[in-house]
Amino acid sequence: MRRLSLLILLLCSSLSRAELPETDWLELMPPEDRQALEAMPEISHDGPEAAGTFTAQGGLKQAEGLPEVMYSSKTVPALDGRSIRIGGYPVPLESNARGASTEFFLVPYPGACIHVPPPPPNQMILVRYPRGITLGDIYTPLWVSGALKIEKVSNDLADAAYAMDADEVRVVEEDDL
Repeated sequence: MRRLSLLILLLCSSLSRAELPETDWLELMPPEDRQALEAMPEISHDGPEAAGTFTAQGGLKQAEGLPEVMYSSKTVPALDGRSIRIGGYPVPLESNARGASTEFFLVPYPGACIHVPPPPPNQMILVRYPRGITLGDIYTPLWVSGALKIEKVSNDLADAAYAMDADEVRVVEEDDL
């Protein structure tokens, strides 16, 4: 009986550490936005920001004149409150005294803070992680897990349609791929 209890305890503890299945970024867009994104023409990356020259405040804000889907804050209501695991790249916003990032935007592709245009708001997640994670650079891919919330966030840098108080943030390892 004691061995059975120990086996059940070990099984339960290993299950609690099992990772959630990966959520794809496109799942954060309603179907009509996915269709519009697929039908969108190629976008130029030749603005002054592409050369690292930012003359206007808000490097992640959308420029005028893009297709409407690039400004979309439309969300998927079924995701509100759902625990997910999603891979992406950080755009650091705040750090603690040790220099670890405690708040950042998670975006689907690397270098979003220097590319033009940035992802639409429904393709950005504001991540709050008080424990903090030390990042080598913005090209470091991360796994972020926690309950996703529909929460409109707007600051000088960007607009996001989702937020998450992360339970876990970790660097993607080669074994994950």
